[in-house]
Amino acid sequence: MNERMITMRKFLFASIAVIVVVFLLVYIGVNMTSGDKVVKITDKNKNQQLAKMIEKINISKAKPIKGQIDLSTADVASELPDISKFPVSVDNTTESFVEIFSSTEKSSDGKNGWLNEVANKFNDAKFNLNGKQVSVKIRNIASGTATDFIKTGKYVPDAFTPSNELWGQMITASGVQTETVSSRLVGNVPGIVISKTKYNELMKKYSKVDPKTVIEAMTKNELSMGYTDPFTSSTGLNFLVTTLNSFDSKDVLSDTAVRGFERFQANVPFTASTTLQMSDAAESGVLDAFVLEYQTFVNSPGLKNSYEFIPFGVRHDSPLYALGNLSKEKMDILKKFAEFTGQNNLQSLAKQDGFNGLNNYKSELKTIDGDTLSAAQKLWKGKKNTSNPIAAVFVADVSGSMDGKPLNELKESLLKGQKYLGRDNSIGLISYSADVTINLPIAKYDANQQSKFVGAVSSLDASGDTATNDGILVAINMLKDEMKKNPNVRPLIFVLTDGETNHGNSLKNVKGIIKAYKIPIYTIGYNANIKALESISNINEAANINADSDDVIYKIRNLFNVQL
Repeated sequence: MNERMITMRKFLFASIAVIVVVFLLVYIGVNMTSGDKVVKITDKNKNQQLAKMIEKINISKAKPIKGQIDLSTADVASELPDISKFPVSVDNTTESFVEIFSSTEKSSDGKNGWLNEVANKFNDAKFNLNGKQVSVKIRNIASGTATDFIKTGKYVPDAFTPSNELWGQMITASGVQTETVSSRLVGNVPGIVISKTKYNELMKKYSKVDPKTVIEAMTKNELSMGYTDPFTSSTGLNFLVTTLNSFDSKDVLSDTAVRGFERFQANVPFTASTTLQMSDAAESGVLDAFVLEYQTFVNSPGLKNSYEFIPFGVRHDSPLYALGNLSKEKMDILKKFAEFTGQNNLQSLAKQDGFNGLNNYKSELKTIDGDTLSAAQKLWKGKKNTSNPIAAVFVADVSGSMDGKPLNELKESLLKGQKYLGRDNSIGLISYSADVTINLPIAKYDANQQSKFVGAVSSLDASGDTATNDGILVAINMLKDEMKKNPNVRPLIFVLTDGETNHGNSLKNVKGIIKAYKIPIYTIGYNANIKALESISNINEAANINADSDDVIYKIRNLFNVQL
């Protein structure tokens, strides 16, 4: 081998060695400094680790700007989306028909689609009434939302079959002409689902376990229980009046009932915005008990094996109401349909779907009029956080991808939704792009703070990259300081974004901090990557809202009603 070739080979090996060494040094350096290096977060080191992460974020403070407060009463009708947002689960097949709003447990799909099957069979039968072939149209819509449409006059169908009679009472009280066509289309019962371990503990102490026992045990902080939003959920509304009734059966709005409810509510870990959120919390083991309909319970083998079912409140027998001054033709169709649903084969079909169980259960509640029910909802809104006021930080995405329509929708959401925030709560606002701005430090939501909140939201502009997780860290840090000053507050974070993070800390890097502080993070996505936002909300059993343009205000109203 000549000398030249030997020299070239030596040079080649030396070059390769240098490249390998440089690569290793770069690799080690990147891994030592990477923002994605995950440190195990514990209760002892969480403050220290949060402080380290906060140090690396560029945070500024905006000068407070006061805005004009809108003192007008919230207009629910204007906040409701177009009715087309709620799907027609069975279409009419003739020109002579009735449209029926139906609660979701019987007009969805699978085991929750009994009424759809019945309606299709009815339409297929091609009944003739008064010389015309008739049919029905079913629209799948939650009872509370349907009630809002009907009470406000935004959209009134020919008929309504909610889960229970309470919504019928409220509609009647609102002035809408209501006639009961059938007091029961299909049988169902609401209940408290309680773990067998806790059930046995209560049985040993109280000798029986019924709704009154469970409510008493909750009042004494002997178990952890959750329930659903009484503004939208049939089971939630039923449980609210059952709780008030347990403290005063003669007057559910008496001082005695209210004081009892306040003691009970002080020990409720959270009220779920959705049934799914409640289910997630139950699966995680956070709750000893929660509310659920029997039809759902019997269709869930995991629940049946591990929980006991305690019936409560009025039955959920899906009454059918005619609405408004209907023609004889439409009334005849409704009566024929109600009669049709009662056939033995169709009721047997309902049994297969989990309905018509616990038929011997009778409510201990007396009939409650609609005005009392509305007053109970308002009482709940005002009293649910009395013992543990809320401290909440809104985290608004103002990155370039939010420019235009998404940011305008975000602003409208907050400006209209702020009417539901509650004066006893403390509210703050931050915005973020690549950096984070504290637009409004946390303070009691009085008229002055409300004015600053409106001003801060109105002044938001969009540009730059998206550091969602940096914004969340800053919000956690603000709430940490607030909890140090006021240990009784319940912290919440609301993130409003399109869900596309491309700057700053990754979710992997901050997940440990979020878990350690146990602060629920509710995410509201505007044309968003919903899966990414669900990953954030799921960490501490919060909810996610997919907020498209026509229903975001209504969804946020419901979320704020429950959580703030």
